[in-house]
Amino acid sequence: MSTVGFIGLGIMGLPMAANLVKAGFEVAGYNRSPGKIAKLAEQGGTAAGSVAEAVRGADVVITMLPDSPDVQAVVLGEDGVLANAASSTLLIDMSTIRPDVAREVAAAGAERGVRVLDAPVSGGEAGAIEGNLSIMVGGADDDFAAAASVFDAVGGTIVHVGPAGAGQTVKAANQLIVAGTIELVAESIVFLEAHGVDTEAAVKVLAGGLAGNRILERKAAGMLAREFTPGFRVELHDKDLGIVTSAAREAGVTIPLGALAAQLMGALKAQGHGGLDHSALLKLVEQLSTHDKA
Repeated sequence: MSTVGFIGLGIMGLPMAANLVKAGFEVAGYNRSPGKIAKLAEQGGTAAGSVAEAVRGADVVITMLPDSPDVQAVVLGEDGVLANAASSTLLIDMSTIRPDVAREVAAAGAERGVRVLDAPVSGGEAGAIEGNLSIMVGGADDDFAAAASVFDAVGGTIVHVGPAGAGQTVKAANQLIVAGTIELVAESIVFLEAHGVDTEAAVKVLAGGLAGNRILERKAAGMLAREFTPGFRVELHDKDLGIVTSAAREAGVTIPLGALAAQLMGALKAQGHGGLDHSALLKLVEQLSTHDKA
C-alpha cells in the first residue's frame, strides 16, 4: 500500500499526513481550507481539489474529521469516499466519532466491498507531530494487519481492540480519563498557588510519583503560564464527552466524575473559550475559586 488519500488536514491531520509522506507514501490531501492543502504540498504531498480527487486511485483513504456528521457526509455522501473508492480500498477513519456511526460506516463500506477500520488516536498535536500517537483500532483482523505500515508511520502504541466500533468505544474512555485528569491537575495548580507553593517545583515532584501522568508532563507548563494555544480544542473535547455520556447512558453505566467533567467543559465552551486548548479548564477553576492569583 503506497498511495494514501488523506481527508482532513487540521491540527492533527496535517502532521499525520506529513509523517506518511516522510515514511515514503504518496499522499494526496484534501481539506475544506485550501491553505492546509498547500502546507501539505510544501512538505511533499499532493494537493487534491476534492474528496473524490483524493480518493480515486488511493490504496488507503484516511479521514480525520471533527465530528460524526462530518464523517457521515464525507464518507457516505453522494460524491464522497465510498462513491469514489475502488472495492479494494482500505478506509481508515481516524476521527473521534460515535461508536454507532463507526459501525454504520463499516457496514456501508462492506456493501461496496471497501474495508473499513475505525482508528481514533490519542496524543494531541505533539503526538501527531512526533509520530507516536496511541491508536485504538476497531475492525477485522486482516484489515488491521494490512494497515500496519500506515499505522507505524503515525503511531507508537497501536492496538487492535475489537470489531467495528470498538476503537471509538475505547477512545471515548480515553477522553473520559483525559478530561478528568485535566480537571484534577487544574484544581491542584490553583490549590498550590493559593497556598503560596512554588508550583513549578511542585509539578516536578508530583510528576515523579504516583500522581505522575501525561497531562502533568505535556500540559502543566502551559497551564502555569496561562498559555492555552490549542493542541486539542475545548469544543472538540466537549463533543467527545457528549459521546461518552450518551454511550454510558445507553449501557446503563454511571459516570459521576465524567458527567461533572462534561458539564465543566461545556461551561467553558459556553463562555466563548471553545477554541482554546482543553487545559483551559484551569480558567474555570480560577473563576469558581475565591482565591485571586497574585
